[in-house]
Amino acid sequence: MNWLQAFILGIVQGLTEFLPVSSSGHLAIGKAVLGVEPAGDLMFEVTVHAATVLATIFVFRKQIWKLLCGLFKFKYNDETDYIAKLVVSMIPVLIVGVFFKDWVEAAFGSMLVVGLALVVTAMLLTFSDWKAKKSFAGALDDRVAGAQDDKVRNGISFWQALVVGVGQAFAVIPGLSLSGTTISTGLICGVKRESMAQFSFLMVLVPILGEMFLDVVGGDFAASSVGVMPLIIGFIAAFFSGLFACKVMIALVRKAQLKWFGLYCAIVGLLVLIFLV
Repeated sequence: MNWLQAFILGIVQGLTEFLPVSSSGHLAIGKAVLGVEPAGDLMFEVTVHAATVLATIFVFRKQIWKLLCGLFKFKYNDETDYIAKLVVSMIPVLIVGVFFKDWVEAAFGSMLVVGLALVVTAMLLTFSDWKAKKSFAGALDDRVAGAQDDKVRNGISFWQALVVGVGQAFAVIPGLSLSGTTISTGLICGVKRESMAQFSFLMVLVPILGEMFLDVVGGDFAASSVGVMPLIIGFIAAFFSGLFACKVMIALVRKAQLKWFGLYCAIVGLLVLIFLV
């Protein structure tokens, strides 16, 4: 992998990690177009993922600090309630990681899976966008939604956190957008748009960090052949493009403008399938 390939793939990773278009799917497509080995070098994968994790922490640094301060008060408050719901949301993906890891890794080599999953992502985004707008219109008509939301601490219940976690577990399939699936699942099951964006981005931090740790301690990481310069360039490109995409995504979720990403995913997914045929 040369520095230009690393730069392009870093931007692809940074943008698509937060925008609801599937980072794993686009990274697979990007490697195929640039002639990089589909399996790629694990060190580069971990590096660009670390960059997007750092971008998430930077964007939500105040919220994360508030959660940590509340946690160490050692009493059940809004912060510990929020953290508890984040933990609940991680249970499904933990189960998938333990029992279905080999199947998931095998799926990453299939462009057919990527194409089909992108089409599924498109349907999810379009439906959730419609559902969110319909719910918002209903709230304006009868003023009931606001009163109901006040009964749910932190804007999301434990069962909603679990359902969103199930969506995250399915999103390990390449081509099924992580942010798109979790946000769509939350909107469909009634979480307000303002609450869903932050929860979606924070819930993935621990699983991604855990996966990165397992990759680092594994033998494949040490066998990487990527040079230092491509790694640095890829990290910087992923970090700054990730910062941009994260802030854009938060604004788009609040305005319920996901259908256009759904249209994009549908077009890309169909193009992948047509190319395979």
